[in-house]
Amino acid sequence: MATNRDWLPKSRTGQLAMADDWISVCTPRQTDWNIPGTGLTELAARRDAARAALATAQNETTRTPVSNALCKEAFDALTGFMRDFKRRHFLTPPLLDSDLVSLGLKPHDPHPTPSTTPTAQVAVETYLVGRHELGVRIVYVAGDPDDKANKGCRIYYSVIAPGETPPLKPEELRQSFYTQRKKDLIEFEFGDSGKTAYFAVQIENDGKKGNWGPIVSALIP
Repeated sequence: MATNRDWLPKSRTGQLAMADDWISVCTPRQTDWNIPGTGLTELAARRDAARAALATAQNETTRTPVSNALCKEAFDALTGFMRDFKRRHFLTPPLLDSDLVSLGLKPHDPHPTPSTTPTAQVAVETYLVGRHELGVRIVYVAGDPDDKANKGCRIYYSVIAPGETPPLKPEELRQSFYTQRKKDLIEFEFGDSGKTAYFAVQIENDGKKGNWGPIVSALIP
């Protein structure tokens, strides 16, 4: 599984930790921030369901393709609710910048950086993290990493089973996600172990894209 992680933590444990923090911070402030108690109750229920599903999917005796699918569904439900919860309650006053920081979110930027076309080229290096997981590291091939035009990267990838034809060019990669991190994480499906993941990356800045980096591959653990 790879999603566009913007403000959400990449890992499932990180998403659970953020949900814990939101409940802890919001509970004493729900009246001041106009957050209904039912919203916090539902957030806690979705968090608990996701935590239980993750424990089942990670247990050697209970891990199956079905439990892995149920885990993905539980986290999709949790993160979807968190996105909606943020939009409803955190994007307007009375929250201050310090409140957003306490929730693990970035303060509002009143002076956004003008959008310019990226000129750098980057590649991706992979490394092992855990079962069904690969870490990806952004490496500059050309250009200045400190150039503000290099706002973030879109990592494209495809999972190819043995015997299938691998992609010959980056445009053939079928999935992607955007990240502003130098390192990120991709969680694959249970059945992807033993398959090969192919990657290529472009610098991306508000829809403007730099040159493609080379295609690289890694075996999914």
